[in-house]
Amino acid sequence: HLEKLEAGVSVVQIVGEFEDKLNAADLTLLIQKPETPVYVMADGRHFWRVIDNLMKNICKYAQPGTRVYVDLRENGVGKDGEGKDAEVIFRNTSRYPLNISSEELMERFVRGDESRNTEGSGLGISIAKSLMELMGGSFMLYVDGDLFKVVLGFAQMEEEKEPLDED
Repeated sequence: HLEKLEAGVSVVQIVGEFEDKLNAADLTLLIQKPETPVYVMADGRHFWRVIDNLMKNICKYAQPGTRVYVDLRENGVGKDGEGKDAEVIFRNTSRYPLNISSEELMERFVRGDESRNTEGSGLGISIAKSLMELMGGSFMLYVDGDLFKVVLGFAQMEEEKEPLDED
């Protein structure tokens, strides 16, 4: 059920639910977003689940004592040549060496470090990617050394202007 969501409010609310887990993992969260509202078309439950999956991975697998960045950005012209695109970007430093490609990491049941004995099925990234595609968005994952980065892409909705009274 796609609906118009204010992405900044949604991201801050969802990520905020991880404050205790981030503190327990010795991670510092830095969120950046525009001052003005950024509206996207998304299914609220799917949007929540995508961010929840990413934040759970960050809490489990990020290097303690490092920063986690969550940025909401607006990009000029959208993919269709009209409007703008919006991105939610997650970046963190991995606790374990990521000896795997981005493509392999997005496959079902694949985890970044085969030697890990932590809980998890390896489905979180794959599910997040599938949910983004269902909402008409994009999911891109980048691995560069120990840097783990995910970019969620959305077509941005224009803010509706209130009609002027002509009295």
